[in-house]
Amino acid sequence: MNSSASVTPLDNPSDRSQPLILESLADPHIADKAVPRRARLQIDLMLLALEALEVGGSEEMLRVAKQLELDEIIKNRVQLWRLRSTNPIRRAHARRPLKLEEAKALVAIACHLAKRLTVTNRELLLISQKLNEKQIPWESNFRLSEYLERFRAHFRSRMNPRRAMVAAYSTNDKLNALAMSLLSQLLFCTGTLGMSRWWSSLFDGEVE
Repeated sequence: MNSSASVTPLDNPSDRSQPLILESLADPHIADKAVPRRARLQIDLMLLALEALEVGGSEEMLRVAKQLELDEIIKNRVQLWRLRSTNPIRRAHARRPLKLEEAKALVAIACHLAKRLTVTNRELLLISQKLNEKQIPWESNFRLSEYLERFRAHFRSRMNPRRAMVAAYSTNDKLNALAMSLLSQLLFCTGTLGMSRWWSSLFDGEVE
């Protein structure tokens, strides 16, 4: 006797509502499902630090987007720029909401790049610690000075100087401190469950 059966795969990737890597990031209970201002700002600053760590960082972000199967969300350089321009202190601030799925994609890309640059990040933080102990300026170290110089250049060229927060970082010393703080945060993203923990921290005080 012949018999036939139709088997439906239990886990068909084509049936997923979102890319697999984003499934570990829970949707926060926030009004209108719109990513808050502070979260949009923080995500973009972390990406800015990654660009300063690695020359050609924006192109790497697009390559990582494709690698992580996020290229349906971030299709090209223009789309990446539009998402990052939801940062309210940017010169070309895009007055549009950042969707949760878009924010998750940016966070996933940032964490992936941060993991790849963990060794470089740790070395720069260790160098800064040793220089601080000896009361030697950070600029005396070529590698650290190079990172800080690129970060300052990126920040000043892309952020709106008329914004109060940007004006607060008018000196090299203040921008250097911000750049080093972001390195520490990037290192946090590389730890166990780092991506999920950073994602949750973006909404501290925002959850209903």
